[in-house]
Amino acid sequence: MATLTPREEESLEQKFLGLISDPFGAQLATDSVIAAISTSFVIFGVIFIAFVLLQPYNRTVYAPRLKHTDDKHRPPDLPRRPMGWFHAVFRTDEDSYVETIGMDATIFLRFARMCRNMFGVLSVVGCAILIPINITQNQKFTKTGHFKAATLILSMTPKDLFGQIWWAFVAVAWIFDIIICGFLWWNYRAVHRLRRKYMDSPDYQNSLHSRTLMITDIPRSLRSDQGLLDITDQLRTTPEVPRASIGRNVKDIPDLIEEHEEAVIELEKVLAKYLKNPNKLPAERPLCKPSKKDPEYTNKNEKIDAITYLTARIERLESQIKSVRETVDKRDAMPYGFASYETLESAHMVAFAGKSKHPKGTTTQLAPRPNDIIWKNLPIDAKARRWRRFINNLWITLLTLLYFIPNALIAIFLAQLNNLAFLWPEFGVQMQKNPKFWAIVQGIAAPALTSLFYYFLPIIFRRLSVQAGDFTKTARERHVIHQLYAFFVFNNLFVFSLFAAAFKFVSAMVAATRDQGKSFKDAVNEYHPFVQIMISLCTVSPFWVTWLVQRNLGAAIDLSQAVNLAWGSFSRKFLNPTPRELIKRTAPPPFDYASYYNYFLFYSTVALCFAALQPICLVVTAVYFVLDAWMKKYLLMYVFCTKTESGGLYWRVLFNRFLVGALMSNCLIALMVGARGDSHVPMLAAMAPLPLLLLGFKYYCKVTFDNSMRYYTKGESIKGAEAPAPIDKESRRRDRVAVRFGHPALYQKLTVPMVHKKSKHLLAEIYRGRLDGDLGGTTGYSDMYSMKRMSKENPGKPAGASGPFEFVEEKDMDFENFKNRPEFAEDAGGADGSIYGAHISRPGTPGSVMGAGSERGRSSSRDSERTYSHDESPGAGAGVTYPAGYHQTPSNLREYSPGPEGFGRVPTNESRGRDETNLLHGAAPMGHQTPKIGESPYTPDEGRQDYFRGGK
Repeated sequence: MATLTPREEESLEQKFLGLISDPFGAQLATDSVIAAISTSFVIFGVIFIAFVLLQPYNRTVYAPRLKHTDDKHRPPDLPRRPMGWFHAVFRTDEDSYVETIGMDATIFLRFARMCRNMFGVLSVVGCAILIPINITQNQKFTKTGHFKAATLILSMTPKDLFGQIWWAFVAVAWIFDIIICGFLWWNYRAVHRLRRKYMDSPDYQNSLHSRTLMITDIPRSLRSDQGLLDITDQLRTTPEVPRASIGRNVKDIPDLIEEHEEAVIELEKVLAKYLKNPNKLPAERPLCKPSKKDPEYTNKNEKIDAITYLTARIERLESQIKSVRETVDKRDAMPYGFASYETLESAHMVAFAGKSKHPKGTTTQLAPRPNDIIWKNLPIDAKARRWRRFINNLWITLLTLLYFIPNALIAIFLAQLNNLAFLWPEFGVQMQKNPKFWAIVQGIAAPALTSLFYYFLPIIFRRLSVQAGDFTKTARERHVIHQLYAFFVFNNLFVFSLFAAAFKFVSAMVAATRDQGKSFKDAVNEYHPFVQIMISLCTVSPFWVTWLVQRNLGAAIDLSQAVNLAWGSFSRKFLNPTPRELIKRTAPPPFDYASYYNYFLFYSTVALCFAALQPICLVVTAVYFVLDAWMKKYLLMYVFCTKTESGGLYWRVLFNRFLVGALMSNCLIALMVGARGDSHVPMLAAMAPLPLLLLGFKYYCKVTFDNSMRYYTKGESIKGAEAPAPIDKESRRRDRVAVRFGHPALYQKLTVPMVHKKSKHLLAEIYRGRLDGDLGGTTGYSDMYSMKRMSKENPGKPAGASGPFEFVEEKDMDFENFKNRPEFAEDAGGADGSIYGAHISRPGTPGSVMGAGSERGRSSSRDSERTYSHDESPGAGAGVTYPAGYHQTPSNLREYSPGPEGFGRVPTNESRGRDETNLLHGAAPMGHQTPKIGESPYTPDEGRQDYFRGGK
């Protein structure tokens, strides 16, 4: 780049300062706003019509829940005609939501309806009071000839209001707060009613987690089952003696399982690409670099045969997992444990008593669902968690504060490439040569880069929250909502709206003090910073009108499922999806509550903050929630699922954020009153009680509702409570807290590579190594793999060798055939069998949720406790010994330990009637799915590669 003269440098500096002082181009004409609104609604209409036409003919994308859920959780049927879904969606009432879509989805829909109704009322009140005042006062001001006639959109702002008229804004602040608090109180009562009804439901009453306590930060002297009983007795004694289970040290098993999972997924991708055309294999076998975690290879940059390496690595990892599992026992207890009571009331009384008590430094709380626990964080002590949270908050604060730099630069230069050309003449020459190309770049680059960052932002916050020590996924998601909200409000609201005003203020102060020799105090008095901030906010308000209108496009895209449709078609045609990926694509996708709640809260905060500046924002926000409330209702009923059910515990986070939005709205009105009001002191004094009233309202709701929403009882009788659900005493007797709340690493079935069945005949050619297919014994594979597979075509003869793979036919690549397997159901909200009906539980354990046809009881298949000979079919019914298990520590070194005879039932303490603490009962029989009612858990004589064909 050529050297610039001092005059050119000064010119460039002035241009840059001019750009930075007004980076977002907020001065929008009325015609531009109308054009943006018209364009958004036209595109919305086109997308909606496309959804109406496509919806009846693609149930996999537009109604997966209707296909896969059981009768209890299945939404109303959808007629196969356009708009046939309308009556099914709008005739479903809230009382049926909890059973159909779950408590979290029910609270989400209620929150959306609350926003719709609230902003409908606020828009009527705000527009009826403020717009006439603003327009009439602005017309009076323009007639004095101070400036040219304002555009219509800016004439609705209080940009040029003076005098006593600002008392109207003080009154509006009070009216808005009363309306907001009224809606929040009404819905707090409704959420409280839903929570109490949820806790009275049979599912909750008979679930194990609802009457189990989780105890953390246990000192070493109390790390035993008896120590847990001592802790609960110190909190509150009950007639019942809880069944306790201290946590076990699983060592590095979780890391080994994670490495195993990664190796399996990588092998599946390699095979899917290599075997894409079985009739014409590539000339060269696929290569890969060894894993950095693999100690078998010292040269990590050397490329080796991918298929041979990955299959060998999977075998080594399975052998290591088996070896480490054999060493797990109770001698190395962890600082956490669980205590389960016979009745719900006892558990909740002790949990309530433990709110304010910490005997021996421990913390006692109601146990979450087992699939909600972040197990690796439970051993972290309180001191380490405090330090981690401090570091986590520090990183999030830095990210939030410093993001305004790239955000401003994107808005200045990437969204307006002409600005970059001003500072970089060579780039300006290239723009003139290829104007169409750079126009496309300008239209795509800024929104794409911003959207990409916002896509990864929740992922970043989730990982930071896990690093900070959150015990549950629900707590992690609540923290993510809080962090996303703070990030969006600071960067996308404050920085965006106030950046120009702040920079103009700093520039004016520098110019006045350096060039004109004025004192800083005189410069401030002359510039009137509060007035300039108010004018800047009024000027940028039209942008937020258009921005809120365009949010309807995002809601319409969600409804159309355009991304899923486009990605599914593209990947099938141009990529090489594995059978596992194809199966997961047909499952109901999980609903990202943290992101959607953040969007709702951010839109609401923008509307509340700009309500007094541009009342049209309230109308646009009300229209958005009117449309999105029913669109999200359809999506939650028929498309999305709740991955981890919290029971509606997100409400308090939403309530608090809404009060923060109301407080910020009051602060902005106070800023305007202080800037332009003649008698601003009494006006500000009249607004002073508002923050105190908001805090008092929060305290009132906390005292009135929170404890009874969290705890079924605090120890006294429950007035007006519904009759409790009947207790299934037999199934409660079979509950084993040590297994249900044991670390997943002790029971998790290891993943088996899945291959398309069309490539079955090629495995003998491409798979080098264990071609006999016998992977039992010392190879590290489970008993299932060591079974001699019998040929379907030649009864009595062993099946041909195929290696350790599962084969899937094209017609079977549907989630319906695999929804009872935890590895697939976990991401689709069915890890505990709660929505698909079939029981999904840990080996040898009863579940807390029944299969179809009963409320709660035994596992769906009684055959799951049988054992079969390796050389006989299940029909023979002959029991034999399994291979040596995962737990061979001598029995006299621990309570209830499986003996050398295998994984069958083990004699237990007669007072308990069952094995309460045998975490490894039936551990990790890899490679088979949870059996259905009346089916055997083991494969008939068809070979392991065919075992799941009957899973339909």
